[in-house]
Amino acid sequence: MLSKNTLFALSLFPYIGFLWFMTNSGKTPRLALVGFYVLLIFVAVTIPAGIYAKVHYGKDLANVDWLHGSAELFLTLSNILVVLGFRQGIIAKQKS
Repeated sequence: MLSKNTLFALSLFPYIGFLWFMTNSGKTPRLALVGFYVLLIFVAVTIPAGIYAKVHYGKDLANVDWLHGSAELFLTLSNILVVLGFRQGIIAKQKS
C-alpha cells in the first residue's frame, strides 16, 4: 500500500495534466484558471510547513494551528478564485 506522502506526490502528475488541459482549452475563465494555479502554491507552502511543524514542534502540521491556518489560507484563496472565476464566466455567457 502506498503511503500518504507517496500518494500525495503522485497526485501532482494528474493535476498538472488537468492544468495543462484547462489552460490549452481556452475555455476556462481566466480568474478560475488562476485559482487552479494558486492551488499549486498551497501545495508548495504545505510541504515545507509540514516539515517545519515536525522538526520544530514534533507534531503533524494539522496540530500546529498557526502554521496549519497559514498554509490553509492558500487553499481558501484558491477556492475563492475558482468560484469567482466561474461565476464571472457564467455571467458573461448569459449576457452573450
